[in-house]
Amino acid sequence: MTDSTASRNRPDDRDEIARLLPAPADRDLTREQHLRHKELLMHHIDHDRAASAAAAEPVRRTPWRRPVLVASATALALAGALTAGVAMTGTEGRAHGGTAATATESRPAAALLHRISAAAARHDTPTVRDDQFVYTREKIREADVTSGKAVVGPLKDYESWLAQEPGPLHKLGLFRVDGETLPINAQLGDTEGTPAGLGRPTYRWLGSLPTDPGRLLDYLYAKTPEAERRQRDQAVFEQIGSLLGGVMPPRTAAALYRAAAEIPGVRRTAEARDVIGRQGLGIVRDDTRYGVRTEWVFDAKDYVFLGARTYLTRDTSYGKAGTLLSGTAELAHAVVDEAGQRPADGDRTRTA
Repeated sequence: MTDSTASRNRPDDRDEIARLLPAPADRDLTREQHLRHKELLMHHIDHDRAASAAAAEPVRRTPWRRPVLVASATALALAGALTAGVAMTGTEGRAHGGTAATATESRPAAALLHRISAAAARHDTPTVRDDQFVYTREKIREADVTSGKAVVGPLKDYESWLAQEPGPLHKLGLFRVDGETLPINAQLGDTEGTPAGLGRPTYRWLGSLPTDPGRLLDYLYAKTPEAERRQRDQAVFEQIGSLLGGVMPPRTAAALYRAAAEIPGVRRTAEARDVIGRQGLGIVRDDTRYGVRTEWVFDAKDYVFLGARTYLTRDTSYGKAGTLLSGTAELAHAVVDEAGQRPADGDRTRTA
């Protein structure tokens, strides 16, 4: 049995870990941790569907807790186990990517992503030193599923300052939500600190990724954390989405969009809006197992990444079709010298 096969068969222990840990303080949540909520939500929905189909005893739900990098730490461990499986997992989905109808449906998406890629490649290459911080300002909205129902919270102002040192680091930066500033600490389990990587994508690390779309996609299929019964293609699509919108080398951004165009099931949507209502061009992929759609929104004029939304596409125990699970709207990005420092208006950019 290969390492990659073993990792796929290994039980997912994230919910159990989250149950054993005390719930952290409210708002103690970074954007990266927030992105992991969706993965845990999918796990809950999958268990509910399996229990219903088998007419078995109802699944005992683990109390929902803000994971504070619990999921991230486990995901990194799983990612490490995948390094030997590049050849197997790197072509999964692409090798049997679907029917001719699927290929026809995806062609408009590929054409749009190639135009977005070309626009990203034309951006100026910023100078980012290892001792600096990447600043992001955005609006976020998320659903709380503690009660077993998706309760959509209010729109929040979010700022972050992410350290660019390769690390490993114990202090990764700062984030500010609705005026409250909190530290971003090393991921749970990283006793030596968290290094640059998928869980902490620094500018230098992003610049080290393959710029050939095929090689980059192979890398992402191998390194993206696995979750039990989760659609692999969807996980990689969302992993790419988690990297978009920040300050990154133009060649890397261009390669990411071209890599996304090769993922089976990626489609273009006629109308898309970010979480603050800005309308743009949409790229979507549906996770048919869970009835969830992830949508990327781009400016129709310059192809800049505006934000992303994830919402239910069918009625579930968590809510009606269309219920928002998470959403972001990118407002500004910059490079600053200190954590907590806001850039001057002229230094702010929006980066695809």
